[in-house]
Amino acid sequence: MTAQAGFDIAKDFHWLAVTDDRGRLLFSHRVDNTPGAIEEAVTELLAVQAEHGQVTVGLDILGGIAGLLTAMLLGKDLACVHVPGLTVNRARRGTRGGENKSDPRDARTIAEQVMLRDDLRVVDLPDEQAVELRLLVSHRTTLVKEATARTSRLRDLLTSIHPGLERVVDPTTHSGLILLGHYVTASEIRRAGTARITAYLRRHGVTRQTTAQALAEAVVTAARAQTVSLPGERRTAALVRELAGELATGKARLKALEAEIEELVASHPDGALIRSLPGMGAVLTAEFIAAVGNIRRFTSADALAAASGLAPVLTQSGKVRYSRSATGGDKALKRVFYQASFCSIQRDPTSRAYYDRKRAEGKRHHQALIALGRRKVNVLYAMLRDRQPFQVRPPLRLVA
Repeated sequence: MTAQAGFDIAKDFHWLAVTDDRGRLLFSHRVDNTPGAIEEAVTELLAVQAEHGQVTVGLDILGGIAGLLTAMLLGKDLACVHVPGLTVNRARRGTRGGENKSDPRDARTIAEQVMLRDDLRVVDLPDEQAVELRLLVSHRTTLVKEATARTSRLRDLLTSIHPGLERVVDPTTHSGLILLGHYVTASEIRRAGTARITAYLRRHGVTRQTTAQALAEAVVTAARAQTVSLPGERRTAALVRELAGELATGKARLKALEAEIEELVASHPDGALIRSLPGMGAVLTAEFIAAVGNIRRFTSADALAAASGLAPVLTQSGKVRYSRSATGGDKALKRVFYQASFCSIQRDPTSRAYYDRKRAEGKRHHQALIALGRRKVNVLYAMLRDRQPFQVRPPLRLVA
């Protein structure tokens, strides 16, 4: 005999539903997201397990707001599996209630999916390093998105008052941010002149004289080409300087964060192995570890490729049968292998030869990178399975 439980996860409270091996509801109630309330729910589940046999608990969210609940369930050796939200939504729509949604109904649907499916991902308590990497990678992603948004806003503001300056200054570079933190309007740049701007850049961190001189000459030329002052120019220039300062601060924080990530990757048991694969730098390695956790949860390289959205999907209906590119899978994992492929074709001869072969077969750039990413899945899985680093092999030669 077995029993199944489903937790519909929320911020302030969760909803627990428990069914027996015939799908009959044993009980359903709210569980506050507090240690005391979760402890009471765990005690209930252990009592059900003593009476009905093994209890498997389904969770629709992993990490974040489910962190305390997951840790307390696994701490009592209760088996937990992940039931993705998309699975819950589709299963709910197939019942008599249709699209009607409620926490009790979702919790019961999760429990029913646990009973019906044997391919759900088993949830393990992650180790400290994996959790830290996941947090740092997530924070880095947030910083990068914020920097991208600020850069776009800065460009828009700068174009509105001094389009010539926007064309010659790159706000993603250290020297560009130093300049825009002080000189923005055409009139102030003309008054300062090339020599003063060059000296300012040198004093504030642009170490190369040629870089500072070339940038100063370019911005002065742009300023001389615009003699018109626009309405709102003073306030817009102040906002540009503010954004430039925020971007410079964010850039420094991102650099420090990446140093933390590199240090953690170096101390991780799989870090050196993964980094030996061409294209896998410290950040991509951290993103892979954060997304995958323990490689043993994948039974094969094909399973890892399917989870990454890199394996072709079979579509069959009647006499029609064909393969197409996957649209699902873990987007973070797919990005890791795609970026690793892009980086490796520039530095690794073997990867470049494989990419060129796929291009010669008629595949577009994107398709060839996806094919190379799929190949990297096989290689990386074998490396982690056999605990062997990547070994350089001579590139394949194209036969005319």
